Amino acid sequence: MPSVVVVDYGSQYTRLITRRLRELHVYSVIETPAVTPERLRALEARAVVLSGGPGSVYAAGAPGLPVGLLEFGVPVLAICYGMQLLARELGGSVAPSSVREYGKAVLTRQEGTLLGGIEGEFVAWMSHGDSVAEVPPGFRVTASTADTPVAAMEDPARRLFGLQFHPEVRHTPKGLALLDRFVAEAGVPRDWTSEQIIEQAVDEIRARVGDERVLLGISGGVDSSTLGLLLHRAIGQRLVAVFVDNGLLRLGEVDDVERALRGLGLDLVVVDASERFSSALAGVTDPERKRKAIGGAFIEVFAAEARRVQDERGDIRFLAQGTLYPDVIESAGADGAATIKSHHNVGGLPDDLAFELIEPFRNLFKDEVRDIADALGMPKHLRDRHPFPGPGLAIRCLGEVTAERLRVLRQVDDVFVSSLREFGLYEETWQALAVLTPLRSVGVMGDGRTYAHTVALRAVNSVDGMTADWARLPHDFLATVSNRIVNSVPEVNRVVYDITSKPPGTIEWE
Repeated sequence: MPSVVVVDYGSQYTRLITRRLRELHVYSVIETPAVTPERLRALEARAVVLSGGPGSVYAAGAPGLPVGLLEFGVPVLAICYGMQLLARELGGSVAPSSVREYGKAVLTRQEGTLLGGIEGEFVAWMSHGDSVAEVPPGFRVTASTADTPVAAMEDPARRLFGLQFHPEVRHTPKGLALLDRFVAEAGVPRDWTSEQIIEQAVDEIRARVGDERVLLGISGGVDSSTLGLLLHRAIGQRLVAVFVDNGLLRLGEVDDVERALRGLGLDLVVVDASERFSSALAGVTDPERKRKAIGGAFIEVFAAEARRVQDERGDIRFLAQGTLYPDVIESAGADGAATIKSHHNVGGLPDDLAFELIEPFRNLFKDEVRDIADALGMPKHLRDRHPFPGPGLAIRCLGEVTAERLRVLRQVDDVFVSSLREFGLYEETWQALAVLTPLRSVGVMGDGRTYAHTVALRAVNSVDGMTADWARLPHDFLATVSNRIVNSVPEVNRVVYDITSKPPGTIEWE
């Protein structure tokens, strides 16, 4: 498939560039500066984007342009560090900025192939200490700011474009329009759509699986449920989907998921393992130990069910997982990434269950999976549900997880989520959750003293889960939902609202 290759120089926004290009229905992939012309040809690269980066082009060991890139003959868009690198390599000069520019800036001029057709004030997001002091031969300056004379440059004859600012971030409101003009200039096909993704994934699954069967663990979330529908389309009844009820799901969730997926034709096996998970979590309070205990219990239950299914139906060769791009990044699946938290995917199965792994969503973002779910006919109430962690309510129940504490948390969560729906706020919020803290506080109910639980409500807005901002829910709504929780859940007498963004916090508390 024709693509735009994004060369990663270490910018925190590299994956966001890829995401924005996909919003324009362009297939984009990330490669390192070591990418070769042969690799670019294999990827059918129609254009290349050079990302920003935290270093200086003059620093010892600073990465350079990919070998043979300029001779490859495709349009190049160089952003921040990428622009400085392009300028230096082609005979221009780069120097420390007289005024370091971080944050909002307004272009005082805008012209040329990319910027000339964008009308009105252009607000750009800057983040740089160096800047281009002199453009290379053949280039002209197409944008400036009050502090950066060369905010953009281009050589239209060679289709080389440089931007000192970041068009990919939402703080550059017209950045997507600029990227759209670059894609149009490059002539890249706009065929990265849900239908195209599904068609390609189905073809790849059928080619790899052949007449074999695939085992899938369903968590009840959007990702694994959508993967179930995709695999069902590809291989029909040769998919065996196992839904493990770990006792850590939301109120009524097991019945809801089972009814919906069976209604869409999936061969769904439901296993009630709530007692096994309860035993594994007894006395455990540390977040990572919880995740590992849940992961270990899931492997045991899933392995036992896999053996049972194979005894009844014959060997199963493949195991499918709904791993997403953010899972890979946060689990240190990308070079240089830190492990933020362990993710709840099937792993470490016994040697006698040596499946071959299939991860069709490994390079997709959450909203892309939702689009696929829509195209596959998933009911709206399931497709648009907020993300839910694999370890379930266990990581929203701070401290020890007990049946009683889970009961309280389920009730609070149900009041919060149902109230969001009632007030028309659910679909305006990317993810909402309730957290049962280990804190108790003094309260007054009736004319009596109480000493009861404190719960925290959290709602965030995001695009792909990589970053998130806390949702500005109306004060009247928060007052109403707090009152409803305290009145309907007698074990709770205090409600607080979390206003931390990601970073510095994570979306979940544990």
